[in-house]
Amino acid sequence: MKKNSRYGLAYLTLAFLVLVLLAVNICAGSVGIPFSEVLKVFGGQGTDEVYADIILQIRFPRAVAAAVLGGGLALSGYLLQTFFHNPIAGPFILGISSGAKLVVALVMVMALGRAVQVSSLAMIAAAFIGAMISMGFVLLMSRVMDQMSMLIVSGVMIGYICSAITDFVVTFAEDADIVNLHNWSKGSFSGISWDNVGMLSAVIFAALLCVFLLSKPISAYQMGEAYAQNMGLNIRRFRVLLVLLSSVLSACVTAFAGPVSFVGIAVPHLVKSLFRTARPILMIPGCFLGGAAFCLFCDLLARVVFAPTELSISTVTAVFGAPVVIFIMVRKRRERS
Repeated sequence: MKKNSRYGLAYLTLAFLVLVLLAVNICAGSVGIPFSEVLKVFGGQGTDEVYADIILQIRFPRAVAAAVLGGGLALSGYLLQTFFHNPIAGPFILGISSGAKLVVALVMVMALGRAVQVSSLAMIAAAFIGAMISMGFVLLMSRVMDQMSMLIVSGVMIGYICSAITDFVVTFAEDADIVNLHNWSKGSFSGISWDNVGMLSAVIFAALLCVFLLSKPISAYQMGEAYAQNMGLNIRRFRVLLVLLSSVLSACVTAFAGPVSFVGIAVPHLVKSLFRTARPILMIPGCFLGGAAFCLFCDLLARVVFAPTELSISTVTAVFGAPVVIFIMVRKRRERS
């Protein structure tokens, strides 16, 4: 009963944080909007048209996208940590986000250069291809290298290579619209429309459902591959599913917000500390809510701290996520010694 009460309280805390941060993200910004005006807009009452446009066309879709994409990114990190049995594995560290960013940037540059509008589905497909290419390199390196630390280093190097190529493409683009890709390449939730929100929500929630249905196989896999095989789990097929789902989640985030760092690493560990358990059936929804709250908080700081200048979302997530990674590495070192 005590455990169930703790789990329920943890879920309520995360859900409360998401709702509060969602409201604050709508109200706060370079133009402050009273909460009473927000209630009038959502209540269908008469209000200032400028406020209504800012809320319904700019801040609300951006806040919803930050919550959904943040949850998807945290879930992707959780799957990769399960796959590699490594606490610091994540889509950004392993170069998966950078690979997705590279292919999306190439597609957008070619499309904008020919005055072609790129659909949301095409962006997700391009990001997924890039994510799978990077994941393929990481998996090849995992067969060559026995030490997981060297695998992480190789993933970081892949990420740097992809980022360097992306920066080269964006820097030497001549068209003004293409030059604006520089902000996206650094990570940002700005400019997301309701059409984008509908597409990314459909993809991420479908992936979330698939991951939740895999909670029992994930629990068996965490006990060791031999134990999972004895329980009747097809290890090869299960690992393929983990790779595909983690790539879809990270690709969707990168397609709309660019690369967002450290969320996929830090949030699963923060949620695990909050719940004091590693059970997948509890961790999966917990990671999603935790990632949503984390990204809403970071996006709020990115918009407000130096308003009207906006920081890249990766800058803020790195400030809060990097110390968590350092703490994890120090704790693992102490456990070994």
